[in-house]
Amino acid sequence: MMDTMSRQVSTVDELRAIVGHPHEAVANKVGDRLLPIMRDWLAHCPLAFVATTDAAGRVDVSPKGDPPGFVHVIDDTTIAIPERPGNKRVDGYLNVLERPGVGTLFVIPGRGDTLRVNGTGRIMADADYFDSMVVQGRRPILALEIAVEEVFFHCAKAFLRCDAWDPQSWDPGALPSAAQLAKAMFADADLDEMRRRLDEDNMRKVLY
Repeated sequence: MMDTMSRQVSTVDELRAIVGHPHEAVANKVGDRLLPIMRDWLAHCPLAFVATTDAAGRVDVSPKGDPPGFVHVIDDTTIAIPERPGNKRVDGYLNVLERPGVGTLFVIPGRGDTLRVNGTGRIMADADYFDSMVVQGRRPILALEIAVEEVFFHCAKAFLRCDAWDPQSWDPGALPSAAQLAKAMFADADLDEMRRRLDEDNMRKVLY
């Protein structure tokens, strides 16, 4: 049945007619280098999301996390995000080899506002600053170095709408465990083996 109520937005004018135009301060808040307060934000940040695209325009977003301050600030226009051992898919890194544009979102638990950094990425196999990224005695296996082109703070409305940091809004038990999710995707997977592999204590042994 055709949805007669559907109406797609396909032009900038249509979009602006619905959402309007940003306040001048919002439109002009984008900078091209890190201010001291932004460097301070990164020094306290333990979590980032990194968005990339491949040559065909397919998008990937990957979380990156480490102790607060894990992002290395090389200078006011360059940052580096360390890579730790993982599942070896390296989707984002493969994308950067095809199209180096990178978008990042830096999150501090308990804060609704976030820091956004967009720029051009390159993959580093080693650099002097790797020594400053050591965790539990391990240097990163790679780093994503980003030349900053746009940087700005994003307001807290999304996090306020969802009460992201309010424990009373959480219900993780409403969903199957990670092992059960794996079993649902791969019918021949051994559930007990999945539970063992995905147990948090076991995973913590191989984080670095």
